[in-house]
Amino acid sequence: MPKFEYVVKDTEGKNINGVQEATDVNTLVSAFRDKGFLIIRVSEAKAGPSLFSFGDEKIAGKRGKIKIDDLVIFSRQLATMVEAGVPLIQSLSILGEQSENVNLKKIVADVHDSVEGGKSLSESLEKHKKVFSALFVNMIKAGESSGSLDEILDRLATYIEKSSALQKKVKSAMVYPAVVSIMAMIITMVMLTFVIPKFAGIFESLNAPLPVPTLVLIQISNFLQSYILFVIAGMVGVFFLFNFLINTKAGRLWFDSSVLRAPIFGPILLKVAVSKFSRTLATLIRSGVPILTSLDIVSKTAGNRLIEVSVNEVKNSIREGETISGPLAKKKVFPPMVIRMIGVGEETGELEKMLSKVADFYDTQVDAAVDGLTSMIEPLVIAFLAIVIGGIVIAMFLPILTLTSVLN
Repeated sequence: MPKFEYVVKDTEGKNINGVQEATDVNTLVSAFRDKGFLIIRVSEAKAGPSLFSFGDEKIAGKRGKIKIDDLVIFSRQLATMVEAGVPLIQSLSILGEQSENVNLKKIVADVHDSVEGGKSLSESLEKHKKVFSALFVNMIKAGESSGSLDEILDRLATYIEKSSALQKKVKSAMVYPAVVSIMAMIITMVMLTFVIPKFAGIFESLNAPLPVPTLVLIQISNFLQSYILFVIAGMVGVFFLFNFLINTKAGRLWFDSSVLRAPIFGPILLKVAVSKFSRTLATLIRSGVPILTSLDIVSKTAGNRLIEVSVNEVKNSIREGETISGPLAKKKVFPPMVIRMIGVGEETGELEKMLSKVADFYDTQVDAAVDGLTSMIEPLVIAFLAIVIGGIVIAMFLPILTLTSVLN
């Protein structure tokens, strides 16, 4: 029995598309008319090899991990094809065909089959929660309800791009000092454990009094030589204990609260959190997602337990008839400017516009803060290395200088 691709509108004006078997076009058209559907297009599906069989010969790409950039490309391309009038089934087929990511290819294939089986796109995406977040799924659902799926997909791609760029900028600023600090620690441990004992043996053979810094360093070296395994075990134990504690609700709340109050990095992370909160909420409201659902998604995607708790309390207050700005001000997490702009947005009916302005402002603030931090980190790291490594070298050479002056 031949298959036919169709695009129809139901009695509520909602677009429905898919593929269905029928004896001929007229039979299928009559069936749609009996249901009260407005027929836009019905055409015979072209037969051809399945693009979603995953034998080794069918896999074009070698990558497995689905990155944010893959989701951006997926959203942009699907938006373009839907806007151009390409049926959703065919659009998913094309995207699966050209995807270079093996896992994404399989997921798109499953979504394609699910939509072809009669489910909506949002329902099909919801099965893959590890790839498509609640925000992604709910925005797609809002796009399907409003008939503006192409616009929502384009907006999703823009949101993901901006969020990803912000996270990458902050991570790049933090990676450099972390790597250098770890390298300095490793070098220091190696010097204390293997290099300094050789110097200590030479100094003992001279039977000369040693300066206090040298004696302290030798004592530390002797301790590490004797208890190095216990020190390593202790460090590993502290790491796992800390990891366990911050994965509890109380521990995570304490840690995330402390991070936002930390010097240097704290203000930057708060700006990132405000920007993410504002942009996510603005995107969801603009897409037609209900406010309570939007706040629920924002709390889950905040990435900070303190902000998640604050947003959940705001959500409960809104259920009781309050505004967003009032309960948010009581938590004293967000800066006063943000609270006031949200309040103005609520009063004027332009909350989405105000939230977008807040997000853009804090994106600029984060850019400036990260650039300033990057330029400040390099001299600080050099100073750190000079103090640690230089201190060890000076402590080792002090006895040599002392003995040279005595001999002279």
